[in-house]
Amino acid sequence: MGAYYDEIEIEDMAWDEVKGVYHYPCPCGDRFEISRKQLANCEDIATCPSCSLIIRVVYDPLDFEDEPPDDEGSASEESEENEEEDDDSDSDADKFEDALEKLTLSEPPVAAVAAAA
Repeated sequence: MGAYYDEIEIEDMAWDEVKGVYHYPCPCGDRFEISRKQLANCEDIATCPSCSLIIRVVYDPLDFEDEPPDDEGSASEESEENEEEDDDSDSDADKFEDALEKLTLSEPPVAAVAAAA
């Protein structure tokens, strides 16, 4: 995509703690926004929610590689809600590992192969 309104360095953007995004003023009066999760996924396009303009964010992707997959607040709420489901999936995983440990592969005896031919 080559139709960027501008290229802005991440250092020139402001961090919005409430929305959890970096933002930069847009000429329409709103602001371009990009989340840390997007940056961690190597997405460098910040969009304006009010108009069609986009900017390219110049940053070092290595600065965001350790970003957790979800926002901290929503991740903790989801993990509390899904604890029971996790217990069930862990037991399924344990059963699978047990089955793999008991699995034995053997080749048919050579005499049986010769008789079949």
